[in-house]
Amino acid sequence: MEFRRAVTADLNEIMVIIKQAQDYLKNAGINQWQNNYPNIEVMNRDIENKNCYVLVDGDIIVGTVTVIFGVEKSYEYIDGKWLSDLDYAVVHRIAVRAEYKGKGLASVMMRNVEHMCLEKGIHSIKVDTHEDNRSMQRFLQKNGFVYCGVIYLQDGSKRLAFEKLLTGNGRG
Repeated sequence: MEFRRAVTADLNEIMVIIKQAQDYLKNAGINQWQNNYPNIEVMNRDIENKNCYVLVDGDIIVGTVTVIFGVEKSYEYIDGKWLSDLDYAVVHRIAVRAEYKGKGLASVMMRNVEHMCLEKGIHSIKVDTHEDNRSMQRFLQKNGFVYCGVIYLQDGSKRLAFEKLLTGNGRG
C-alpha cells in the first residue's frame, strides 16, 4: 500500500469513494455529506491545494483523506475545551472504498497523517464529525482522539470536535 498526495488524474476514483460514503451515511440515516457535499469542485480544490491524499493498493485507490495544515476557522470557538493550543493539522473528508471497509485502512491513513504531522513538527490533529456518525466517533476514539466539545461549521451545523496530541514517536 502506498499513501501519497492525490493528483488530478485521481479525481474520478476519489469521487467514486466519496459517493459510496455519501450513500452509506444516507442509508444509515446520518445527515452528513448530503446535499451534494463534498462534490467534485470541493475535492478538486483539495487536490489543487495539495491537501488531498490517497491510499493506493496496486492500481486501486482504496481511500482518501484531506489534511490541512493551518487554522480552521470553525475551530476558533468550541463549546468545550481543546486539549492544546498547539499548531495543528485538520483531517477532513476521510473515506474508504466500500469493498475495502473493515480492513483498518482508515487507521492506516491516519497513521500516515500522523507521520506527516511529525515530519512538519506538528503535534496536534483536530477533526470534527456529525453527532449521529457513531462509526466515525468510534474510529476516532480507537485511534487515540479525545472528545473536546462542540463546534459549529460556517453554515451553523453542529459537529463534535476531537483532538489527538502526538508525541515524537508517532504513536500519539
